[in-house]
Amino acid sequence: MLAVALTYSAVLDFVRDDRVLTAMAAARVPAALLPLLGAVKALAVAGIVVGYAARPLGLAAVTGVVLFFTAAIATHLRVGDRHVGLPSAFGLLAAVTLALGLLAG
Repeated sequence: MLAVALTYSAVLDFVRDDRVLTAMAAARVPAALLPLLGAVKALAVAGIVVGYAARPLGLAAVTGVVLFFTAAIATHLRVGDRHVGLPSAFGLLAAVTLALGLLAG
């Protein structure tokens, strides 16, 4: 589920969706960073998918996603933008995925 959500989010970054541009502007993040952010998400998806065969890589990828969305929330809050519902949902989904991955041991 996390991989699907991240894929969708990466695509929105790559096509410069208006909703993403609005959120980026509110957080005072340059739109020029969208391709980089999309690439980070796409690489995370690759890590998660490969993680089904190589568990440590999957756990590392999901840990990176948790950190990515923690940073996204902090970036929004830093400038007084309280619209952090979507990055919080992604971060929560990633944290739950990580916890389940660790518990599956």
